[in-house]
Amino acid sequence: MKSSVLRTMRRCLLLAALGLAAAGALAQTAPWPAKPVRLVVAFPPGGLADVMARMLAPQLGEALGQPVVIDNRGGASGNLAAMELLRSGGDGHTFMVNVTTVESVNPLMFDRMPFDPAKDLQHVALLANTQLFLITRPTLPAGSLKELVAYARAHPGKLSYGSAGNGTTPHIAGELFKQNTGLFATHIPYRGAAPAIQDVMAGQIDFAFAPGTVFQSVKAGKLKLLGVASRQRTANYPSAPTLEEEGSGKVYVNAPFAVYAPAAMPAAHVSRMNREINRLLVQPAIKARFAEVGADAVAMSPAEVKALVQEEVALFGPVVRARRIRVD
Repeated sequence: MKSSVLRTMRRCLLLAALGLAAAGALAQTAPWPAKPVRLVVAFPPGGLADVMARMLAPQLGEALGQPVVIDNRGGASGNLAAMELLRSGGDGHTFMVNVTTVESVNPLMFDRMPFDPAKDLQHVALLANTQLFLITRPTLPAGSLKELVAYARAHPGKLSYGSAGNGTTPHIAGELFKQNTGLFATHIPYRGAAPAIQDVMAGQIDFAFAPGTVFQSVKAGKLKLLGVASRQRTANYPSAPTLEEEGSGKVYVNAPFAVYAPAAMPAAHVSRMNREINRLLVQPAIKARFAEVGADAVAMSPAEVKALVQEEVALFGPVVRARRIRVD
């Protein structure tokens, strides 16, 4: 009798174990994504990151088999978006588009970071590398970089410039420009490039470093474009001289935008996103659309994005310390 009961118990335990194994295997092979994918964008609508994300979203959603929903969370130099990613990232369907200074600059700039980028984030892909262009209000009496520098020196303390936020690449470009030329201009941080550009057009501030989303406004006469903050002229706007050409020294500040996931995101999901994003970035139509807004679509592995950030730390770290770029 006892042996019969024992055999029955063993069979039940075996069946339970087999059921658990089958459930585990089913979970591992379950299709992903199983619901809409949320892309948290670290800048307001109309900014370059938002524009590129919305360009890519329909085709990315088609490739993934689920809609890609854009969620704009601008502010705190990208930290607000990162916090939203980490708050919601446990669902396995939330990613983020952010400028890479969220890793390379923010830990140096904030006394208290609300998260640790090195531990809490992982790289998924590079969305694009972008150049920054020095733009001015159309009424500013300066038609070139040299004239801008001369005007600033003749009117000390009178000029102001805007950026996408403290520690962002437009801010670093502005501080390098000031450092190299010895001019003074008051920095006005915004919650993204788009509102800063709007205030330059409106004459509320005098100049800014901005992405290629300004090209149409420049052509329409709403802005002046005086130069590009890169090592060489860009094919996206070849008539723009480099700041070094115009005697403003080595102002080399590109603005890479990366796609991030929470550190706990399964490797298979990260790999799938990287593969689908990179497949789209090499398509001629996507590359052409990105070029229209001054962005170079660049397909990269997560390891390559990490190496890019490490180079940025070495480049921007000394500038942040020397110019005492801090968040109050």
